[in-house]
Amino acid sequence: MKSDFVLKKTEPLIQEIPRKPERRIYKYRIFRYLYRKQCNHLLLNNMKTFRTIITGMLIASLTLTSCGTIGRTGVGAGIGVAAGAAAGAGIGAAAGNTAVGTAIGAVVGGVAGILIGRHMDKQKAELEEILPEDASIEMVNEGQAIKVTLESGILFATNSTAIGENAKTALKNFSVNLNQNPDTNIEIEGHTDITGTVEYNQGLSERRARSVRDYLLLQGVDGNRMSTVGKGIHEPIADNNTIEGRLQNRRVEIFILPNEKMIEEAQREAETAR
Repeated sequence: MKSDFVLKKTEPLIQEIPRKPERRIYKYRIFRYLYRKQCNHLLLNNMKTFRTIITGMLIASLTLTSCGTIGRTGVGAGIGVAAGAAAGAGIGAAAGNTAVGTAIGAVVGGVAGILIGRHMDKQKAELEEILPEDASIEMVNEGQAIKVTLESGILFATNSTAIGENAKTALKNFSVNLNQNPDTNIEIEGHTDITGTVEYNQGLSERRARSVRDYLLLQGVDGNRMSTVGKGIHEPIADNNTIEGRLQNRRVEIFILPNEKMIEEAQREAETAR
């Protein structure tokens, strides 16, 4: 009697095993496969479009460069106004440093961009004559802005925001050049390595940027032209795990940008030349 009771209790369980969930799982797998296939198709088409745009920009730049006399000051004209603005906004991301695109703004296209580039070329050559050899001076923003990088070891003692005596001479010479080229704006950015807390380094980078601005202000540079920002530890340019890398990351970057007056004059000159 006991075994009959067990058989009666187990038979319904065996008969009631559902089959429909397996069919639902199979339908779900088909849907997921079709969805992924469609996503891959859309991604492939977008990548093709992106490559086409980049290729066109490179061809335009290479075409102008091959003309010989235009050089890097003509690159902005090759890209054009609309594409130039997009390039300016994306420079930081392409270089692994989003600050650059934010700091320098959009590229000025056409002949006006060439005229601005020529002015910046001239000012860069002047700065190379007066700043110390360990200062980095480079063209950015398609040749329409200048970035001057000074290591914090040149400017400040450890954990200090006071300008060192050796750095004062360099900044005095720098201020003379800025005053000789008044139609520019100056953005000063402070950077640190990862030694110490994030909060401390953020404050240190801000104070050092302001310290450089204040010294330039004492040398007669118009304060309305200058702005400061502290980046803290967030935009390294070298490996923070090495002594050399941390030294490079402790720096002040100064961007020299065309102001509205320079841009408007370049655009008027470009219109007159047509």
